[in-house]
Amino acid sequence: MLENSHTQRADAISKTALVGGLVDLGLSVIKIVAGLLWHSQALLADGLHSLSDLLSDGIVWWAGRHAAQAPDQEHPYGHGRYETLATLVLGVLLLAVALGIGWDAGKRLFLSGALLRPELPALIAVLVSILVKEWLYWWTLGYARQVRSELLRANAWHHRSDAISSIVVLVGISGTLAGLPYLDAVAAILVAVMIAHIAWGLGRRSIRELVDTGLEAERLALIRETIDAVDGVREIHRLRTRRHGWQAALDVHVLLADPRVSVSEGHMIALQVERRLISQVAEITDVTVHIDPENDEAEPTPAALPTRPQVLERLERLWAGIPETAQRRRTILHYLDGRIDVEVYFPLDLCAGECSRAQTLRENLQTALAKDPTFNRLFVHFGGCRNK
Repeated sequence: MLENSHTQRADAISKTALVGGLVDLGLSVIKIVAGLLWHSQALLADGLHSLSDLLSDGIVWWAGRHAAQAPDQEHPYGHGRYETLATLVLGVLLLAVALGIGWDAGKRLFLSGALLRPELPALIAVLVSILVKEWLYWWTLGYARQVRSELLRANAWHHRSDAISSIVVLVGISGTLAGLPYLDAVAAILVAVMIAHIAWGLGRRSIRELVDTGLEAERLALIRETIDAVDGVREIHRLRTRRHGWQAALDVHVLLADPRVSVSEGHMIALQVERRLISQVAEITDVTVHIDPENDEAEPTPAALPTRPQVLERLERLWAGIPETAQRRRTILHYLDGRIDVEVYFPLDLCAGECSRAQTLRENLQTALAKDPTFNRLFVHFGGCRNK
């Protein structure tokens, strides 16, 4: 299923990048030629904007092909950050274009002899650009939503920015034709500002992802609600997330409602948490769940507590004078509240149905256990019945 998702993303990115590249190439040629022929600096600036779109389409195609690859040994979290890197490069290129356009237009604005006087046919080129780029925006955005690609969404907005900048150019040319010669240069500066704003937005999001900024507060709230709805979960803590392009990885500590469940049941609860997160939170593709019997964030388990071999050795010494302990079949340890609870299983015939004998054995075991402050409660089981 994940492999199919990667394939769909690769196909969608390749298709939109190819179509977008052909459209941007055609529009850039039309606007640059029209700007030169009919003397519109704003239209020339808009043509360069479209030419930068062509470069961005190439970057999108390259990044999309790499980002769609499945995880491998060198990239265990996948290749999603190829999209992030490409988006950052795209932002830097847009910023460079904006600075170049703004610098040139600013110089012309203060040199009246350098101002261009656009002619009426330039308006036709601008109108064509607005209509085509708006269509390309909605078409690309549709694929971005379908495959959940921030890179495609960014490229769609890049197309939309070209349409908006063309509207500004339309106003500038119209104003210049109406007798305001400075308006075309002013429109070019406005286009440069708009491009720089888009570049800032793309670069900022990419940098936040590259430095492992977590998911947004609303997504974290959804994650918490999803985990809390799993049976057997009491609460969660140490929730951490990180983005990898369109994907996100998550690790979390889950506090169990019952701290004494079996290891296999705890594992099953962790699997339910993982499956629900992946199915209900769109960007989550990798989940690591740490099962906690108690809140180790508020009260960490003391590191000095003995390990199982050490505990069994202590029990042997403490219970050396109780001969029935030689028949115990199983010993389970619970590291809770900074101490150790002990569960001991004996064969059913040891008490032979005599509750008093079972109670006496339990009292003897508890009395001996109380000599070591490491231990807390004792639970004694006889076959299928339980005495505590």
